[in-house]
Parts: sequence; C-alpha cells; structure tokens
Amino acid sequence: MVGPANDPASPPRRLRLGMVGGGQGAFIGAVHRLAARMDNRYDLVAGALSSRSDVARASAAECFIAPDRAYDDFREMAQREAEREDGIEVCAIVTPNNLHFPAAMAMLDAGIHVICDKPLCMSVEEGEQLAAKIEETGLLFALTHNYTAYPMVREARDMVRSGKLGNIRLVQVEYPQGWLATPVDNKQASWRADPAKAGPGGALGDIGTHAHNLADFVTGLEISELCADLSSMVEGRALDDNVQILLRYKNGARGMLWASQVAIGHENGLKLRVYGDKGAIEWAQEHPNHMYFRQLDEQPRLMTRGGPGNSAAGGRVRVPSGHAEGYLEGFATLYTDFADQLCARIDGHIPNAEAALVPGIAEGLNGMRFIEAVIASSQRGASWTSM
Repeated sequence: MVGPANDPASPPRRLRLGMVGGGQGAFIGAVHRLAARMDNRYDLVAGALSSRSDVARASAAECFIAPDRAYDDFREMAQREAEREDGIEVCAIVTPNNLHFPAAMAMLDAGIHVICDKPLCMSVEEGEQLAAKIEETGLLFALTHNYTAYPMVREARDMVRSGKLGNIRLVQVEYPQGWLATPVDNKQASWRADPAKAGPGGALGDIGTHAHNLADFVTGLEISELCADLSSMVEGRALDDNVQILLRYKNGARGMLWASQVAIGHENGLKLRVYGDKGAIEWAQEHPNHMYFRQLDEQPRLMTRGGPGNSAAGGRVRVPSGHAEGYLEGFATLYTDFADQLCARIDGHIPNAEAALVPGIAEGLNGMRFIEAVIASSQRGASWTSM
C-alpha cells in the first residue's frame, strides 16, 4: 500500500494555497487546513480569514501566515496575490454560503483556481454565472462534497457502474442529525438559520445537498422529477429543518431522500441504500469502512475497506486495514485529487482517472437546481416538480 504522500509521481513542491473564511471560531476552516496538509501537497501562505480585521489578523498569525499576506478583504487578496510572483495558485473558500459566489468570482477573475465548500452558492443564477466564468477562464474548480472521497463510497460507485447490482430500481438516502432539535444560539447554528447567509434552504442546503450528491455520485442516475415537503419544526426558525422527498429517475427507478436536523439522537447518520435487479448495497457514514453487498438468493456479504477485490477503495488509503478512515481523510483525498489535476496541468500531463472524481462546477450547479426544485415543489403543496 502506497499512500499519496509517498507517491513517486508527486510534484517536487507544494502548491501555494490561500483561504477565504475559516478564522477563529469557525469549524470547517480547520478541517480544510488539516485536509490540505495531510498528504503534504499544499502550503497555506495567504488568507482573508474573517470579515473582522482583528480576527483576520489574529487567525492568520495562528496559521503562521506572514503579516503582509493576511488580508482584511478577499477581493484585495485576489488582486494582490495575482500580482506576486509567488502568489497563491489555489484558494479555498470556507465561508457561509452567501460569500461563496463573490469570493469564487474574485479568485477566478484573478486567475486563481478554486476549492469551494458546499453548497455552491445562493441560487441557480449565481451557479450559472460561475459555470460561465470557469468555462471562460479554463480554471479548475472543486466543490468539497467530501463523502464522495470515502474509499467505500468510491467502491460502491464502481460496483454500480460495473453492473454488479444490475438495473437500478430503488435509491434510499437519508441524513438525520439532531443538533438543531431545539433553539440553538451559537456561531455554527446562527448563520445556518439565516436566509441572508445560508440561502433559501436550511437543512436542505446544509445536509440535504450531501444526501443528493451522494446518491448521484454512486448511481449516476438523473432525477426527472421530485415531490418534496419542507418543514420548520422549531418555532420561529426561518428555514427548513426537516426535508422529505420522493424521487423519480429518468431510468424508471424510484427513490426517497430524508434530511433532518431535528432527529433527536442522531449525530451524522448519512446512509445510502441502492437496490438493483441483481443485488443491493448499503453504506453508512458512521461506519465508513464497511459496506453490505446483497445478491439475489445469497447471504449478505460485509465488505471492508481493505478487503480483497475492492479495487476502487484502495487508491487513496493511508493506514492499514482495520484502522478507520473517514471525515478528515475524505476531505484530504479531494484536496490531493485536486492537486493531481493542477500539477498535471502545470506539467502538461493527463491526470489519473481517480483525480477526475472530484466534484466540480457541474455537480455544484446540479445541487442548486435540486434545491430550487425542492423548494418549488414544497411551496406548491408537495406537487411533482421537474428537475
């Protein structure tokens, strides 16, 4: 087993990384910084880590960013870094959702590749503008749906795409959490409940998009129409905290998606079941290194990340079988895959096939169209709505 950090094809230097958001008190910024360093492929050299100047500067110092590369504004950072010979090559955007679009556009306009947290932005219109800008500039763009990088998720994708399940009939995906079952007043909860910062979807945008993307990544099926019911179960909450959706796919398959942040007792219960006419798979995020494979008229088989014959699960593993890999490693794999893409471009090579699995602007725009269709369906009394 050879991990990415020991790959002899790795570039002789790290990529220069900037970051927008993720300063003191932020959760996801630290996750991205750990992911960027795990396989030794990036140096964080610049940042606009907070909209407050004092927090931005203090946060940059904690990250060992030089004072002259600690910025108060991401637009200033994009302009000044683009002017430097040693300016950033990639920027990670880890802000609340309302800043994804302007920060990404600023970086793309400055010729800087982008790694953006999900969801893509605030609307389909913003997503389409980003897609046009990426096509115009030819720059690389990644969206950090990190669950797509779990080894057994990639194994599941390979099994479905290779026909081991046969024709797909049913897709069941859920993501229950319970942390917002009562009114919560902290930094992480407050912006997620604010339409001005989170966008039109609450649980829908925060975790419903993860469930939708996971099912899409593994099965490759396209939704033709959906019937959705959004609820705000905590009194006074401006955005949804519970999502229930029926799905119809273009191949004739049927599906259900449930995402909730008021499901008491659940932590991060993302789970996917896919049923074909030859077999079925079941994977749960809280037990990420295991997956059940059930074939017609046979005993269920528990597959493990290091098990024999798991070709797609072994590409980015870092530790021996029996040691868990999960959330942080999923992010790290996306960062490493993106580094492979960028280094291949710099060197004039074709990146390996695994690097191409990183979600990008197409997946982000699809997620925004999903959010729009779900909200439209719910507002029309849970009527069937076309994607």
